[in-house]
Parts: sequence; C-alpha cells; structure tokens
Amino acid sequence: MIKKTLYFGNPAYLSLQNGQLVLRLPEVEKNDSIPTAWKQRAERTIPVEDIGVVLLDHRHITITQALLAALLDNNCALIACDDSHLPTGLMLPLCGNATQSERFRAQIDASLPLRKQLWQQTIQAKITNQAALLHRRGIENRNMLRWVTEVRSGDADNLEARAAVYYWANLFPQIPAFRRKRDGVPPNNLLNYGYAILRAVVARSLVGSGLLPTLGIHHHNRYNAYCLADDIMEPYRPYVDDTICRLLDERTAIDHLSTAAKTRLLTLPTTEVTIGGQRSPLMIAVAQTTASLYKCFSGECRKIIYPEM
Repeated sequence: MIKKTLYFGNPAYLSLQNGQLVLRLPEVEKNDSIPTAWKQRAERTIPVEDIGVVLLDHRHITITQALLAALLDNNCALIACDDSHLPTGLMLPLCGNATQSERFRAQIDASLPLRKQLWQQTIQAKITNQAALLHRRGIENRNMLRWVTEVRSGDADNLEARAAVYYWANLFPQIPAFRRKRDGVPPNNLLNYGYAILRAVVARSLVGSGLLPTLGIHHHNRYNAYCLADDIMEPYRPYVDDTICRLLDERTAIDHLSTAAKTRLLTLPTTEVTIGGQRSPLMIAVAQTTASLYKCFSGECRKIIYPEM
C-alpha cells in the first residue's frame, strides 16, 4: 500500500487516539460560538499505519509525544520546516528492520571496490535519467548518453559533474544562464523543496531496509547524517526536475514557494516511475532500490535496481 504524505501548513493540534492521528484546529477549538458537536465533526483522523511522511510547516503546530512515538514506530519520516517554509530537519526511527544489527554489519563491512562499483551504477543511472528528461524536453542529449558509457568505477573521471554542467545549462531554457545553487535564483527554491521531500522518502526506505542512512557509499561529509540517502536519491532527482519543468510550462509562480507549487511537489512520493520494467509509485520504487542495495552489501547480488525515466 502507498503510504500517505501529510502536509500541515496552518496552526494545528496533532495527537494520537486509538491508533489514529487526530487533527484539531485551534481556531475552531477556541471559538465559543461553534457548538461542541460541530467542533467534534471538524476533527480529522487518519490511521497512523497509513502515513509515510509528515511535513510540519507552521510554528504554531503542537504534536504530542504519543503521536511522535507512534509515527516513528510505523517507520514514518517527519520533516520540520523553517520560517522560510523550507525543510530544515528530518526525524526517522532508530530501528526499522528485525535483523538490523546483521544488516548494519554487512553495510559496514562492504569493501571499497564494491562501494565504487555501486557508485558507478548510481551515476550511470542518474545521467541516464537526466538524458531522458532532456530528450523529453526536446534538448540534445547524445553527449550525455556517451558519458553514461564512459563512467568508470567510483566515477574516477567525475563525469557526474560534467553531465551536471550541461544538464543545468539546458534544462530551463526560459531562464537565461541558470545555475544550480542552493541559494540561487528560482527555481532553485523549488528544487531545494522537492529534493528535501525526496531525501526524506529515501532515508525512510533505507531505515526500513535495515541500513544506516549516515554511512554512504560515496558521500562522506562528517557533518551529514544522511550520506547514504544523498547517494541513493541521485537517480531519482530528475523526477523532481521534471515536476518543476511542468510547473514552469504551466506558468506557476516560482519566485516563492506558492501553495500550488508545494501541493504539486508533495505528490512526488506517488509519482509513477518505471522500475524493473514495471510501473510503480516512486515511494514503492525507492523501497525496491534500498532492498536491492542491502542485497549488494550481503553478497546476494551486484546491481542496485534504479528506475528508468
């Protein structure tokens, strides 16, 4: 079953009752002119087991400890946003798999040659999907397809960076001299938002597969708690980019994080992708990817399963 992604952008009380997330609105609770029966009907309940990601985007949201524990116990990822409405923190469960210790050991013991091969596969998949998106947009991509075949173990020639330069210079032709920078001009703000959601989905699946999101196959920043999530999300990034291309086509405002833009980006976990020759929601595809990654660590296979755009 596809887990729900919940977004809360207004003052709210979130609590737990009978295994259900209970949403109450303080404006309704404090309005004495509203009958009690109406206030009770204004409540919303959602089974905790159906929730995969919760995004908290208002400073006046209250959430109970009981609900936090229940969400984490059901392998839910919780994202907190700052005053600029950009994701600033991520909370994940400590234990997401019955054989966690065994899986941690397999991940930690993975050899350097294996990690380099896995990174090679990851970059090949990323550039392939970037090339596919350029082709979909009517942009020349033959150089990208050639670079895919030239990626060596560990991406020793840094073809990821070479492909990125060409990709970002051509993906948004309506924005002259666009550069991908976290603090750059729009739609960098939308890219940041979409990637944060994607990162949470990937980190959640890694925990569910019994892996440490901190221990990457390539990324190794000592201050980054989600190096492996940043590795595995790379081939999925073009799905975020595609969503933003569509928003630009529809002339959606991009100078700020509009409600329309956030609503569209919050549907990323349910975006249909093709993986293993079959159509699947992105959240389910990510679970297949992280499961295949563990099999690589355990020696059951040598290839990560990634989606093909």
